[in-house]
Amino acid sequence: MSLARPLLGQYPEAYAPYLLAAPEGDVVALLQAQLADVTSLFAGLSETQGAYRYAPGKWSFKGLLQHLSDAERIFAYRCLRIGRGDSTPLPGFDEEAYATESLADERALAELLADFRAVRTASLTLFRSLPEAAWGREGTTNGRAITARCLPFICLGHAAHHLAVIRERYLPGLT
Repeated sequence: MSLARPLLGQYPEAYAPYLLAAPEGDVVALLQAQLADVTSLFAGLSETQGAYRYAPGKWSFKGLLQHLSDAERIFAYRCLRIGRGDSTPLPGFDEEAYATESLADERALAELLADFRAVRTASLTLFRSLPEAAWGREGTTNGRAITARCLPFICLGHAAHHLAVIRERYLPGLT
């Protein structure tokens, strides 16, 4: 399966940073490779390191990993609904409220990582299963038009964005 990368103007402007952060290439293969990258990065952390925040008020490693799982679930669900031709407008979500309610810091890092692996595997299965016609279908999320084709790229770019933040701001502060 090879999806053409969405062009500027084919997705809500709010997603532009994620589309720009998504590397070039076969999005499904890149999502699969990124799963290995996330697994490698988080599996190497201790529970103490999992609680690390690079600044007050920022998410911990655990909270960030939970956020990746939550957001990907939502993006994949949107892709499913739009890809299946459901034109019901879909709401946005408040990532901070989700983070607060997730209680990620109370969970084991291994459990959070297993959850992300399950979510990403389910996303990959969905993306591989959608027929060609599904990708051009348009829906509405958070009051803005988007096609199903954009959502795998958003999943990829969203995680890539956060992995870059981890490498720039979290990893240098670990002891």
